[in-house]
Formats: sequence, C-alpha cells, structure tokens
Amino acid sequence: MKKIIALVIVIAFAPMLFTACKQASEKQPNFIFILADDLGWTSHSYLMDNRYPDSRSEYYETPNMDRLAASGMRFTNGYAPAAICTPSRRSIQFGQTPARLGDLTFKEKHHPRTTQWITIPRLLKSIDPAYKAAHYGKWDLRADMTPEDLGYDESDGNTGNKDGDVMTDKTTKWTAVHINDDPKRTVSVTDRALDFIQKQNGAGNPFYLQVSYYATHVDIQTTDAAYHKYSQKKKGMVHDNPGFAGMLETLDNGIGRIMDKLKELGLDDNTYIIYMTDNGGVDLIPPPPVKNKMDHPSSFSQKTYNYPLRGGKWVLYEGGIRVPFIIRGPGVTPGVFCNVPVVGYDLIPTLSDLAGNKQPLPEYLEGGSLKPLLSNAEKGKVNRTENAFYFHRYNNAYKHSAIIEGNYKLVKRWKNNAVELYDLQKDLGEVRDIAGEMPDLAEKLERKLTAYLEKVHSEALYPPAENKGK
Repeated sequence: MKKIIALVIVIAFAPMLFTACKQASEKQPNFIFILADDLGWTSHSYLMDNRYPDSRSEYYETPNMDRLAASGMRFTNGYAPAAICTPSRRSIQFGQTPARLGDLTFKEKHHPRTTQWITIPRLLKSIDPAYKAAHYGKWDLRADMTPEDLGYDESDGNTGNKDGDVMTDKTTKWTAVHINDDPKRTVSVTDRALDFIQKQNGAGNPFYLQVSYYATHVDIQTTDAAYHKYSQKKKGMVHDNPGFAGMLETLDNGIGRIMDKLKELGLDDNTYIIYMTDNGGVDLIPPPPVKNKMDHPSSFSQKTYNYPLRGGKWVLYEGGIRVPFIIRGPGVTPGVFCNVPVVGYDLIPTLSDLAGNKQPLPEYLEGGSLKPLLSNAEKGKVNRTENAFYFHRYNNAYKHSAIIEGNYKLVKRWKNNAVELYDLQKDLGEVRDIAGEMPDLAEKLERKLTAYLEKVHSEALYPPAENKGK
C-alpha cells in the first residue's frame, strides 16, 4: 500500500519535477570578468605558453591564478586592445577597436547620452532582463561617464588611478613602497564583489560582475608580511622587485577569494571567469625615459620585465599588448593552451554567444565569439569583420601603429614613416626586422593598416588640433 501511495505522489509531482529540471538546465550562466592593471604576459608563476619556458616568473608567486589557469583555457596569443589602460577599457565595453572609437575625440563622439550602442550590461539585459550587472574598482574611461550610464546596476562610480593610490609625492612614484593592510584597495574591492555574488545568488538572478583591480598599477603598495617575504626571497633573472611581488600576491589572494566563493555557493558549474589585463606590464621599474621606450632590446643592460617579449606598457611591441588571457567555465576544456589570437574586444560577442543570444549583433562590433574555441582549441574558428588586428598609440612622443595578420606584425612609426616587420612565430621577441627582406609583404601590410585607419577616420590620420595623448 505504501508503495502505491509513493507511486501516486511521484506521478502527481512528475510535471513539476520535469519543469524544475528544465528550468535548472536552462538557467542563464553567470559571468565574472577580472581585469588586472599593468600586468605582463610573464608576470605569473604559471606558464602562459607551454612552448616558451620563459613565459612565467621564477620570482612572483600566484597560486590562485595558477589554479584558475589549470582549470581553464589559456590563450597564448591574447591581446589587449591598446598599450595603455583607457583606450583598452573603452574598447572592451563597446566592442570596437580604440582606433575606431577615438581617444581624445571619444567623449564627444560616443557619450552614452547621445548613443545607445551595445555595451556588456545592455547586451546581457537584452537577452534576459533578469541579469544584474556590477562594476567594482577602476573604471577610468575618462569621458564623464559612469558604469551606470552604460547599464550597470551597481558600481564604485567614475573611478581612476587616484582611487587606488596612497602616494603623495609623485617624484618617488617608482621607488617608494607603501605598506598597508589593503594594498591598491584589492581587499575592499574583492569584499564588494563577494557581497554582490552572495546577493544575486540569494535572489536567484544571473549576473555579470566586472572586477577591475587597481593592482598592479603604481604606486607600489603591499602588506608588511608580503614585503618581508619577497625581500628575503632570491631574486629572479627577470623579476626582482619585492614591493611589486607583494602587491601581486594580494591581487592573487583576491582572485582566489572569488573562486572560493563560487565553490562555496555551488556556482562553479554555471559561472564563467574571464581574466585578462588592460595592457602589458611596465618594462622596467623605474621605466626607461620616454625617448627610449621603443629602443631595441639590445640597448638595455638587462632583460626587461616582459622578457621574452619586447617592450612594455605604452608601446605596441608584444610586451605592451600581449597579455594574460584565461577563460574558465562550463564547457571549457581545462588545462588547454589555445594558440588562436584573441583580443579584448572579443568579449561582447563571446558573452552574447555564451548567454544564448539569438538576435544578430550590430555590424559596428569588431570582435568575434570565442565560444568555438572553448571546446575545441585547435579547430575552433573566430569570425570577425576584420581578419587582422589593428593597434594605434596616440602619444606624440612616439606615435606609432601596428597590424598583426597571421604570423606577421608590422609596426609603423609616424614621425619618419619607417616600418618594421616581424615574424612572431619565429621571432617572439621582435629583435629581427625583416622588412628589408620581405618588402612586398611589408608594403601590403602597411597599405592594409593605412586603409583601416582611413576607414575608421582614426586620429592617426586625422589628429585633433591639440593632441597631448593619454
């Protein structure tokens, strides 16, 4: 009799159980985008590229980011949209190249009060209005626009570098070490991120969370314990700054806390974590003078911090734009290295695809979805409107542009119209200019670069009357 009653109960509740299971299986994924500041391709204790033993640090310690890398996919050819923070951050939010968006002209051309262009939160809310979005940490679009203007529900406001700084004397910017319990606000930014995750999980809302850490931008801040630890540690052949190492360790701890919270709440299986940096790390501490930033590696007396890459923040050699890039989440093959080039403005199409968007995206978006790569790193294909990557640096002191297509990269210096050509597959460090050996290819890439900059009416060809750079 008890068996009969139990069977009746199961039959009676079967439709509800089926509906619940169906709803659970169709639950929208969560997204956490972690954006570090001024952190180089080789500035972690995990290998960024298994083909290059030097693509890791022998001095810095990042066990939590190592854990993220091991459980996700590493994009060995991951690029920031620009070699400095503000154009990169704008590009990620709007899904277009900095050359198209404009740097100094961005404010009047693309202010949110005059355009309803797709942004990350607007996109996700159009797919499912239940999505909640938050941005914590460094915003720095420098255009009198807040995260809320772009569709975020919560944020720290229109923040910039100063909101993560404690220094009072800029003459010691690169030499002073500031000891405190919340270096670069990493602990407090992480606290707010964890509160948001907890709140949205409790409310049953899918969410997009962007955690834009102020670290590892100078000034150099670290805890007393971390500074003591790295001061006692044997220096590496490339990395050797104990204050920077301690600041990075605090950043790593923050990322670990986010990962632990997801596991604690049972959100691991339905949450994507995307990690990258806004540009490459500085090439030396203190950095070389402006006039020497584009010098050949042989001109320096030591290996620079982004070795084996050339250059660093501010310039378009690989050290300035090739950055750590990792995605972890449902359906992502863990522990895999993907050698397909990807870039920061691929984020919007990727989120669109992963969130199940069925509507076509606007034609002005220039990135492509990385979803095909996440389950098939070798054969997946990214479809973009352009098959090349374009970069431009607006600073008059060393104004230059670059194009990467296939294995080849061309760098053009605008002051003297000189071009350099490198085969990145054979010469990752960009030490051997082959423009003279392959003049036809150099000319072809230069024409293609110029044509793109012309098409988007770039400031490279149409500079504002007062171009002070950023």
